[in-house]
Amino acid sequence: MTGGDQPKRSAGSGDLPLMRRLTIAGASAFATLSLLFMLAVVAFLWLYQGAGPAARQDGSTTVILKPGSGVAEIASELAHGGVIRSSTLFIVAAKVSGAGKHMRAGEYEFPSRASMALVMQKIRKGDIVRHWITIPEGYTSEAAVDVLTNSDVLIGSAPIPAEGSILPETYEVRRGDDRGAVLQRMMTARDDLLKALWAQRQPGLPFQTPEQAMTLASIVEKETGLASERPRVAAVFINRLEKGIRLQTDPTVIYGLTQGKPLGRGLRESELQQPTPYNTYVINGLPPTPICNPGRASIAAVLDPPHTTELYFVASGTGGHVFSSTLDEHNTNVAHYRQIERQAKLAGLH
Repeated sequence: MTGGDQPKRSAGSGDLPLMRRLTIAGASAFATLSLLFMLAVVAFLWLYQGAGPAARQDGSTTVILKPGSGVAEIASELAHGGVIRSSTLFIVAAKVSGAGKHMRAGEYEFPSRASMALVMQKIRKGDIVRHWITIPEGYTSEAAVDVLTNSDVLIGSAPIPAEGSILPETYEVRRGDDRGAVLQRMMTARDDLLKALWAQRQPGLPFQTPEQAMTLASIVEKETGLASERPRVAAVFINRLEKGIRLQTDPTVIYGLTQGKPLGRGLRESELQQPTPYNTYVINGLPPTPICNPGRASIAAVLDPPHTTELYFVASGTGGHVFSSTLDEHNTNVAHYRQIERQAKLAGLH
């Protein structure tokens, strides 16, 4: 060996080619990233499908999502209400799943610890809280507006409309609906029904306008609470109108005295003779307006009544009425009813 010669290096791990070292480093980084990605996916799925926050009170949480709200605004409302833990995660999930394009506004109630998956599913399906407003048949317009006013779901105010202009039914409403708008829906429903039934009415009925039909329907509504009796009661009144016989119906007298509020007692003989525009013991034909808001069955009954000869009816004492075609028959039925009343009074004394 001469002094200028260098010793030869033995092959070892430190002598790996550069490309191989880069490949090993890349594989190691990829494995690390893959592990981190898998952990992130597991964490995402756990947060998305696992139990959410507990309700702050009453075992559930109510959130109102406004019309036109975007995904970010919806996520913010849910997080603020304590329904979800992370608004960011909700936004990501909505975009990844495509649910963000189908979210519906409304009032939602979420059970305590509802998963984000369940929350998103309810909003996507529009599974909103449903509220109902019921106007019973025979309510006056003032009483119907009182129902709207007393609802804590609605906002705003509503005027008292003309008597007989509302269709008594059960209507679905949303929290925050305006009372005036809900009232208009009820009036439109009545107009649509009356228009349809008026177009199919029997020929030759003893009234000329749809509003007159509503007036008679309101009297039928107040005279019987039995749906099965309404066509028969309507036929009695129509027969009387055709023959020029006064209707002589107590509910019209009461309306003339109280504008439809309960009298709280029986009518006095003097009140039956008291001259008001609604007293059908005194006036001929129909009163000037309806005395309540009649339901579908009563309106249909006066526009398509059965053909009978009956002119009278009186309470049967068992919840219905007894009908007759002659005054003699009617007087007999009245005497029988008075006897039932006396027996009931005597039984109440013992």
